[in-house]
Amino acid sequence: MNAPIILASGSEIRAQLLTNAGLDFTVSVARVDEDAVRASLQAEQASPRDIADTLAELKAQRVAARHPEALVIGCDQILALGQEIFSKPQTPQDALVQLQSLRGQKHQLLSAAVIYGEGKPLWRHVGVTRLFMRDASDAYLKDYIDRNWHSIQHAVGAYKLEEEGVRLFTRIEGDYFNVLGLPLLELLSYLTLRGTLPS
Repeated sequence: MNAPIILASGSEIRAQLLTNAGLDFTVSVARVDEDAVRASLQAEQASPRDIADTLAELKAQRVAARHPEALVIGCDQILALGQEIFSKPQTPQDALVQLQSLRGQKHQLLSAAVIYGEGKPLWRHVGVTRLFMRDASDAYLKDYIDRNWHSIQHAVGAYKLEEEGVRLFTRIEGDYFNVLGLPLLELLSYLTLRGTLPS
């Protein structure tokens, strides 16, 4: 009998991606002080990639401690402009500052996933997508935030590519699933090779 699968994330999009792919799973949100962990790792000059990977593993580990029989998927996504890491905007003004910093620039979204089971991490992957934002005017950015604040206040970088945020970009290099916060193809490949999913 296959081990049950648990998604250690409250992200509706991640859950929808797994549901659409036909996975049978439950959700158990990991309780992790992400800001404190991120700040500690940044103080140690950890790379954005390592920060995303560490947070994903920590979330998976926390839930796996309560469900040792399960395969637990921990996830984290980091937006990095060079070595600068962005968080979710707290106010519309925060969103404007973030978008002004990103416009005309290339930034990266790093989507980490770790599968924890049998008391240890069994698999990990960090998908990287490069996004090129157009040099939008202040007026456009302010109007964009006004129209979309309810949605983008939960999005790092103050945009959602699957919504109007796509109009902010000129080019994207990498996997669209990584933009949504989950390296889905690699995750499914591992679960298939493991025999958890039928091949």
